[in-house]
Amino acid sequence: MNLDEADRMIEACKRAGVLLLYAECLCFAPKYVRAKQLVDEGGIGRPYWIRQYEKHWGPHSDWFWDVDRSGGGALLDMGCHGFEFARWVFGKPAVKSVTATCGTFVHGAKTRADDYSTFTVEFETGQIAQVEDSWSKPGGIEDAAEIYGTEGVVYCDIVLGSAMQVYSRTGFGYAVEKAETTKGWSHTIFEENWMYGYPQEMQHFIDCIRGKAQPIETAEDGRIVLEVIFAAYESAATGKRIDFPYRPAYPNRPIESWLRSKGIA
Repeated sequence: MNLDEADRMIEACKRAGVLLLYAECLCFAPKYVRAKQLVDEGGIGRPYWIRQYEKHWGPHSDWFWDVDRSGGGALLDMGCHGFEFARWVFGKPAVKSVTATCGTFVHGAKTRADDYSTFTVEFETGQIAQVEDSWSKPGGIEDAAEIYGTEGVVYCDIVLGSAMQVYSRTGFGYAVEKAETTKGWSHTIFEENWMYGYPQEMQHFIDCIRGKAQPIETAEDGRIVLEVIFAAYESAATGKRIDFPYRPAYPNRPIESWLRSKGIA
């Protein structure tokens, strides 16, 4: 999807009176929800910097690797989550600029997309979000956040902090999403879907449809996320900071500018 398509979808739903929501699971993950509550209570003063990262060895479905179907790599796949989590915690301020870098370090035989990325978003409020994502990290998934404030700091680890430590010489059926093996030491998660916030997210959607709740994440929020992902790829392609307001140089798909800079579009 590109930004024009997102605009048309949003406008069509408004005309038809259809509720269009944006599914951001990190806004429902119990640890992250509790972290935002602490921030909203003033527990760490004014938050000024958030770092969120998600890393693993790559997607479990083949279509993710195909940029013609997915539209991007690790930056698009997971950077959308980290950015919107930070923006949500900060109170959804306007974006001022985006700076990014990404590369294909491990899975070049499998994909033209990036398998590692990091990008920094500065907001008009002066607050900063740093988002790191990897399809090239072995040993299972990591999903964590750090929130720094003028009076304190919050560390959240969705996966490792909620896991059992298990050692198995033979291996077993399932430990955690994206784990390559269960032999040796592993961090074996429990109540995995709940820890990621998926049931809570679906219940929230149902409550919104029934008129019992106001959306935490709207279609307009989703459009902002898409715009930042476009900007991050363009920053990685040009080596420059992308200032807002912004329109993509290559609007067809998020990764287009980066692929063109590598000569593999």
